[in-house]
Order: sequence, then structure tokens, then C-alpha cells
Amino acid sequence: MVSTSSITRRGLLCGCAGLVAAGGLAGLADLGRAAARQRGTGGERLRIGYLPITDAAPLLVADRSAAAADLAEPVLFRSWAALAEAFLTRQVDIVHLLMPMAVQLRFGLGAPARVLGWNHTNGSALTVAPGITELGQLAGTQVAIPFWWSIHNIVIQQLLRANGLRPVIRGAAARSAGTVELVVMSPSDMVPALANGSISAFTVADPFNAVAELRGVGRIHRFLGDLWRDHACCALVVHQDLLDRRPAAAQAVADAIVAAQLRIGADRPAAAKQLAGAYLPQPLPAITKALTYPDALPVRHPDWQPQRIGFQPFPFPSFTTALVAAMHDTVVDGDTRFLAALDPDRVHDALVDDRFVRAALARAGGPAAFGLPDRLTRIEEIDPS
Repeated sequence: MVSTSSITRRGLLCGCAGLVAAGGLAGLADLGRAAARQRGTGGERLRIGYLPITDAAPLLVADRSAAAADLAEPVLFRSWAALAEAFLTRQVDIVHLLMPMAVQLRFGLGAPARVLGWNHTNGSALTVAPGITELGQLAGTQVAIPFWWSIHNIVIQQLLRANGLRPVIRGAAARSAGTVELVVMSPSDMVPALANGSISAFTVADPFNAVAELRGVGRIHRFLGDLWRDHACCALVVHQDLLDRRPAAAQAVADAIVAAQLRIGADRPAAAKQLAGAYLPQPLPAITKALTYPDALPVRHPDWQPQRIGFQPFPFPSFTTALVAAMHDTVVDGDTRFLAALDPDRVHDALVDDRFVRAALARAGGPAAFGLPDRLTRIEEIDPS
């Protein structure tokens, strides 16, 4: 007999299963409830989980000693599936998760996951092998993505379709048919795979794109911020009971993240030095490059500054709405039935709790401190051409 926990673990770690198979949902919920009871409602140190990418920077450089929440030292995970499993089974309390993954956890798995705010915007790219000069050359090849429920998968599929290519999964791509096979790969495996020719391209967060360029094994073809302006790649995700039972701790986390985002924006080279070695295993030149891409890079929308990873905390409802609508049209290898019940206009209020970020913003000088509109509203600008 196979235990529910082992079913859950296999499902979470299998990139083709969309986190867990349907049979593991009840077990997953039971694990989460049991872990929550064991954790209690007291003042335990909040545990942070992260992937070694620049997206995690605010969580990593936040002043944990000053936070009333008493934040523990961050714990590194190597894949999105492993990080999600650790969050769902209450091994960690605070994570930066792919925004589409947060949607799937909440509505597909019924997990009590809530978005506290955005961890960053932009920060990802499509990196191709040096010999590829135009998108059409990807036909008949494999392109790696970090996870099915990722902005990378959504945007790369929009880009491929806009250029006459068709993304496929679980099937070999054919140049004659104009198809591109998408495969899930851990970010740390992408640069070696591109170097040895296993894949023709990858789309992922930095500093892996910068690493590929510095090593001469890849070239950034498009920044994803050039396709969807200031999109949220990763969000700050916590458990609902933290907001309900320890609101002061949740506010302290939001305050610490907002302060960290301001510090990073004020001195990016210094932030790169703080991240290198201590939290990110990539070399300092790659981390610095990822945080400081020059404005002179050739991009389609220079006024969007798509090459620049942004650090601002406010989760715009318009983005959540557009994201969920786009998820309906995205091919994934996993259970998508939960999407049929989702109204894009209603997801934001059930997924996001922006009370704490609004208060943190007010303490930090208001939206203007981040160059945000006073009314905290925006219209999404998307151009996948």
C-alpha cells in the first residue's frame, strides 16, 4: 500500500503532473492542516523558502533582525515543485512563488495560500542558443520552462503563437509543422542543457540568462517584460492562518519586504554583492548584470524598461485578472479543470490580501516612493508579437 504522503510527494515533484494528481488532493489538505496544528498560533520564527534567483532578492536582503515577525534564515530549494511542496506541508511559512502557481495552489488544490504582495516585476527572459537569430528557428526543437504554472510558460506560448509557431507537450516537435516542444526543467539545469545542445532555448528568471551570456553559451532574445509590461513573476505567498492569527507578524513581513525593495532600488550593485555567495551560488558578475542591464539594450518597448527587474510590492488587481484569463489559453501538462470554474474578475479578492502592503507603502512614503500611481490602479500592456 502506498501512503498518501508519498503520493503527494511524487505528484509535487513531477513536473508533468501539475503539482499533484487528483488522488493526492485530500492527503495534501490533511498534511497542511496537521502541520498547522503542530505549528500552533504562538510566536514561532517564520521560516522562509526561496529559489536561488534574483527574483528572491527582497526576501533575502530583508532586515530579519528588525522584523517583529522574527524571521528565520532563508532556506534554499532547487526547484519550484520542491519549494511548493515545502510550503504546502508547512516546512516553510513564507515563499516567493510563481504567480500562476499561487492561483493553482489556491483554486486547484484548495490550499490556504494567500498573496501578501508582489516580490518583484519583470526579471526574466527568453535565452536562445548562439546560432539562433530568429524565433522561427525554434520550430522542431525543445524549449525549457521552469514550471507549467509560470508566467514564463504563459508568455512564451503567446509569443510562439504570435509568430506562427505552435507549442506542444509530450510530443516531439517538427520543423515542418512549426511546432515547439516545451519541457519543464529546473532553472539550475537550463544553462548546461543549452550548452550541450539538449535544448535550443530556455525562458527563466535571472541570473541564469546573464550566466548563459557571460559563458558564451546563450544569447538573450527577448526580455519577458518586453512582452508584458511590469508583469509579476513571483509573489510573496503566506498561509491564511498567518494573516488571521498573527496579523502583527504579517505586517512586519510586509514592512521588511517593502523596505528591502527600496534599498535594492537605491543601490543595485550593493544588493548584488549582498546576494552573491551568501544566498545565490552564481558568480557576482552574473548577479550584478541581472540587476543592472543597461538601458541601451535593443528592445521593442524601451519606455517599458523591460530589461530591468523591478522591485515594488503592490499587487495590481488588473494583473491578476489578465493572468487568469491567459491561464485559460495556456497548454500545461496537468489538471486544468479548476480553471473552468474561475471567473478572472473574481480571483483577485480571494487570492490576494493587500491590506498589509498598503499599510507598509504608507509608512514608506506612499505609492510615489516606488513610482506607482496614487490610486494604485493600472491598465495591463501586453504585446506578444
